[in-house]
Amino acid sequence: MIKSSAQTKRPVFKPAAENNRRYRRHPIVPRSLEHEYFRMGAWTYLAAWDVHRARVFGRCEVKSGIAPVDRLVGEVMGQEPYKSARRVFWIMDNCSAHRGQKAAKRLRDKWPNLILIHTPFHASWLNQVEIYFSIVQRKVLTPNEFSSLQVLEQRLLAFQSHYQRSASPFNWTFTRRDLNALLAKIDLKRLAPAA
Repeated sequence: MIKSSAQTKRPVFKPAAENNRRYRRHPIVPRSLEHEYFRMGAWTYLAAWDVHRARVFGRCEVKSGIAPVDRLVGEVMGQEPYKSARRVFWIMDNCSAHRGQKAAKRLRDKWPNLILIHTPFHASWLNQVEIYFSIVQRKVLTPNEFSSLQVLEQRLLAFQSHYQRSASPFNWTFTRRDLNALLAKIDLKRLAPAA
């Protein structure tokens, strides 16, 4: 559910060895360049993905933590159809801001219809919002050259709006049968005697 986006300033190109006689005699010879980047800070991009409606809810925060996660959850849970739904399942990784039963209780106390489900460790790929994050990485953050944090935030939120207009639910091809086969294979490896 959380993605961190670094922000950098556009590189400064400096011709190396400009006074070198070789460059004056042969102007076609490629010049070596130094790339200097100036790190200007970072946003934590928090997002939630409605798997049935292909809706994205996202926001940029100065840092991650319990309060920013609760703000995102509150933004979603404060509107229909989530507000009046009988149950709303939130699938999250095991980040410290929403890990364990303490986080599940905290969120359930604020939103009684919220049910928190954690992905297994090292299995964030089970969370469909990670697919959206990979799209954001390719389409928005590569190359990672922004002149300010405000420009980065505008770009992230503009892409989020654009993506939502054309998005459709992800069609996973990994079935329940595939999962059961994978789990059986893992169990066989675990139970096999060491050679």
